[in-house]
Amino acid sequence: MKTLHLAHLILALNIAMVPISYAQQAGSIELKNVAEIEVKTTDAKGKVTIKRTPADKAIPGTEVIYTTTFKNISDKPAGDIVINNPLPLHTTLVADSVFGTNTDITYSVDGKNFATPEKIKVKGKDGKEVPATAADYTHIRWSLKGNLAAGKSGQVGFRAKIN
Repeated sequence: MKTLHLAHLILALNIAMVPISYAQQAGSIELKNVAEIEVKTTDAKGKVTIKRTPADKAIPGTEVIYTTTFKNISDKPAGDIVINNPLPLHTTLVADSVFGTNTDITYSVDGKNFATPEKIKVKGKDGKEVPATAADYTHIRWSLKGNLAAGKSGQVGFRAKIN
């Protein structure tokens, strides 16, 4: 069984959690990225509790939750906020796990062209175009709708399974 230790996850975080770009028209945006796993515990009475902990090591098959928190640290509203994030190496996006309140979410299979899932095509084994699946995506883009008021923050993120 292969275990990915903190050093491997840091490499993945450096690739995936530092957005390759973000743009904003006015104001200053502070970004914070975290990678967590969910740990289930059962008490003596059988009650199950799920707690998120830092992903300092993970084995293949583990789902890692990647979250980017963004905050407007200026005294003016910030607009045109776009966060682009590549998926970490050796992971696969978990279908329907991408989140981001008040954002338009698009995907890419090449890191250059972004679209909604129904518009993304890839070549199948027979060479013909087929609809892309979550496993085909290499990047995710969140575009904030409207402005982010001074001092306000938000979160975007996704789950990816370690291959």
